[in-house]
Amino acid sequence: MAIALGGNAASVAGGPAATLLAALAELAGLGLVPVAVSRFFRTPAFPPGAGADFVNAAALVRSAADPETILAILHRVEAGFGRERLRRWGARTLDLDLLFCDDIIAPDAATLARWTALAPARQQREAPDRLILPHPRLQDRGFVLIPLAEIAPAWRHPATGLSVRAMCDALDPAETADIRPIDPESVLVKGAPSA
Repeated sequence: MAIALGGNAASVAGGPAATLLAALAELAGLGLVPVAVSRFFRTPAFPPGAGADFVNAAALVRSAADPETILAILHRVEAGFGRERLRRWGARTLDLDLLFCDDIIAPDAATLARWTALAPARQQREAPDRLILPHPRLQDRGFVLIPLAEIAPAWRHPATGLSVRAMCDALDPAETADIRPIDPESVLVKGAPSA
């Protein structure tokens, strides 16, 4: 399974990069063991004007938990780092999204298709009331696909058949031009591994 990590505000762990490192350690302690982690990337806030630049990454994790339990763990870790859901797509200390669990489509193909096709204006106002897998915005977001392509380029979307690499290559280059890897030295925290 894959998780997207991001943040653009300081937390109890420090700045966004330090928060992502601390969150990865917290997830491992809760049974979501990272087996591969992308480099960290600096990405413009989305939507534009939503705050400072983000630090984003992706991780493949191993867990015996079911997707609903995993989502609950992700929300608990977000809250532990001060995440408040005050404004959709606003600034945040930590954002953890479950991107996919193998080839599971949940809750069903029709629901996934409906949320995937949701118009951008409605995406900013509406959020699903249940877990949707794969993440319905996965194919649209360079800040997710670029890190994910480093660790799972061959994973195929179970509804479209497109690989992560193909979805990444289909992005508008103008929308991904400002997504840049962060110097590994800048994400080091005393006692923590680099990403």
